Amino acid sequence: MERKQKIAGKKVTVFGAGKSGLAVASLLKKFGADVFVTELKKDMEKELEFEELKRLKIDWETGAHTQKALEGKDFIVLSPGVPTDLPLLKGAQNQKIPIYSEIEVAYWLSQGRVVGITGSNGKTTTATLLGEILKEDGKKFVVCGNIGLPFSKVTEDLSQKHIVVLELSSFQLEKIDEFHPEIAAVLNITPDHLDRYPDLKSYKEAKLKIFENQTKDDFAILNSDDTETRFLDSIVKAQKLFFSTQNRPEQGVFVKENELVFRFFGKEEIVIDIDKIRIKGPHNLSNTACATCIAKVLGVKTEAIAKALETFPGVEHRLEEVLTFSGVKFVNDSKATNVNSVWYALESFDCPIILLLGGRDKGGDFTKLKPLVQEKVKHLILLGEAKDKIKFQLGDLVPSSFAQDIGEAVDMAYSKAKPKDCVLLSPGCSSFDMFENYEHRGKVFKSKVMEKKDEI
Repeated sequence: MERKQKIAGKKVTVFGAGKSGLAVASLLKKFGADVFVTELKKDMEKELEFEELKRLKIDWETGAHTQKALEGKDFIVLSPGVPTDLPLLKGAQNQKIPIYSEIEVAYWLSQGRVVGITGSNGKTTTATLLGEILKEDGKKFVVCGNIGLPFSKVTEDLSQKHIVVLELSSFQLEKIDEFHPEIAAVLNITPDHLDRYPDLKSYKEAKLKIFENQTKDDFAILNSDDTETRFLDSIVKAQKLFFSTQNRPEQGVFVKENELVFRFFGKEEIVIDIDKIRIKGPHNLSNTACATCIAKVLGVKTEAIAKALETFPGVEHRLEEVLTFSGVKFVNDSKATNVNSVWYALESFDCPIILLLGGRDKGGDFTKLKPLVQEKVKHLILLGEAKDKIKFQLGDLVPSSFAQDIGEAVDMAYSKAKPKDCVLLSPGCSSFDMFENYEHRGKVFKSKVMEKKDEI
C-alpha cells in the first residue's frame, strides 16, 4: 500500500498538542485525514499553534482525554511526551486501534535518507555537530526530531537528496512500525526516565527499537565503551561500526596517539588531532567520534569533518558558558536532565564548583555523584521537587543550601563564590515542576545571571 493511502480518508486522533502533536495533526489533515486532537492540559487554545488547527478545521478537546478520541478511529498518533499507559490508550489497544508515534507518520511521507541518533546523553550535541559537518561538505540536510523541530514539520519539503538527521528519544521510538533509518546510532544507555519505565531493561528496549527494521544493507553505529551497547550482535542485523575513546575497534572511529582515526576494512585515515576539536570534555570526544563515524559512512570528505570539528562551539544549554564576572564563571547546563549528564558536566571542570541541582525527579540515583561531588563541588544549592531527595542521597558531603527559585539560587551562588570558582546549573532532573522545558529553565538562569552582573 502506498504510504499516502494509509492517511487519506482515515479518521485519526492525535494525543498531545505540543509542537510535535500539532505538526503531525496539520500534516495528516493536509494528506486527507479526518483529524481530532486531544490534550490533557487546559487552556491550550490560547497557544498560537491552535490558529493553524482552526484554519485547517481540525477539531480538538483540552482538559481531558475523552472517549471521543477513540470513537470510529482508524489509528492514533502519540506526541512524544504522552505516556503509553493511559487508560484510554489501553482501551484503544483492546479495540485493536493501531497506535503510532509522530516520527512514524512523518517517516511515511519522507523521501530523505534517514539517520537516527539516540542515547541517554549527548543526542543533541551529536545531531547538531553532524549537521554542521554536512553543511561544511555542502550536503542538503535537516536536523530535526527531539531537538525541537518536529520531523512532521519538515517532511513534505524533503527530496531524495536530503539527509534527515533525527535526534530520537525513547518516547519517540516506542510506537514505530515501518520507521527505518539507513544509519542508526546509539550513543550510550544509562538509567533515565525511570519515572516512565519500570526498569532499565524496559528503557533500553525502547531505545533499541531504532534497529528494529534495519537490514544488512544499513549501518548501526555503536559505542564500544558503553557496556549496554557493546554487545548487540544478536539484535542488530545491520553492518556494525563502533566508536571509542578507550579502545580501537576493527571498524569505526577511535583515538590513536592523540588523533581521531577512522578505520574501515583495514584502512586507517587520520581525521584530526583531538587538541584541535573545539568542544572539550571526554563525553564530547565520544560524541565527536560518533558524528565522525556517521559522516564517513555518508561519504563526507575528511577535510570537511575536520573543519567542522575545529569550529563547532557546542549547543545552547549544554555546558554553555554564560559569562564571567568578578572572576566567577557561570555555566548553563540546563539540558542535563539526568544523573549521568551531571556526572559528565562535573568531569569537565577543574575549578571549584558551586552546583545548582534539582527539579522534578525522574527516578535518578544521585548517590552515583558522590565521588565527583566530594572531589569538585564546594557548595550544593538544591531546588525544586527533588531537593529533599538529593539532600538525603548526597548527605553532608559538602555544605548545601535550599533555594526557592533560580533567581535565589543565582544570588546564593554568587555570595558563596570566589574568583576562579564556577557556578554550574546542571540540574539532573526534568524542569516541569517550575518551567515549560529545559530551554525555558536555561534562559531564566541566563537572564538572572545577567541581572546579577548588572547589580554589581
